[in-house]
Amino acid sequence: MNTNETEPRSKAQKSKKKPQKKNGNLRWIITIFFITILVSSAISFLSSSVLDGVGLVEAFLVLLLIVLIGIVFDIIGVAVISASEKPFHSMASKKVAGASEALALLRNAEKVSSFCNDVVGDICGVVSGSASAIIAVKAFASLNSRTAPQLIMSAIVAGLTIAGKACGKDFAMRKSTQIVHLVSRIIHFTKSPFRSKRKQK
Repeated sequence: MNTNETEPRSKAQKSKKKPQKKNGNLRWIITIFFITILVSSAISFLSSSVLDGVGLVEAFLVLLLIVLIGIVFDIIGVAVISASEKPFHSMASKKVAGASEALALLRNAEKVSSFCNDVVGDICGVVSGSASAIIAVKAFASLNSRTAPQLIMSAIVAGLTIAGKACGKDFAMRKSTQIVHLVSRIIHFTKSPFRSKRKQK
């Protein structure tokens, strides 16, 4: 075959791939936009509802839980980016539970990391900020100073978030395979009841 004929074909194939990739990215951006709105609204509503009806100690525990969720998802996002597919291929050949889900996570590592780090992480950051403000108001009810509780709560939230994510990233990079496998096993066992229902049908 003539080399001049193969060049236009290869260019045509590349031009076809580019619009598909752009369309895929656009769909992902739109999807993540609506997911962010839904998840953010749900978490904000639940946290504000819970915090309004509890005492100062319980409210602080809820705040710690929100910060912890952000750190855990940050660890998952870093682990997915850092992990290799190689050990999961051998697991999949042995039909180890969660191996196929792990491969799916790793093949969509950018999207998974974006969801975990950017969507859930940022939402937890925003919600923890509003939660700390609610706790500061509760503290103000028992103290005479308004600025002291706000400053203390903001400092605690910032310190816990930054320190937790710093430690979490180091842990995620060292134990990336184990973390991805644990997450994939959770996904696998979550999907198991739905699989059994399909088989029955």
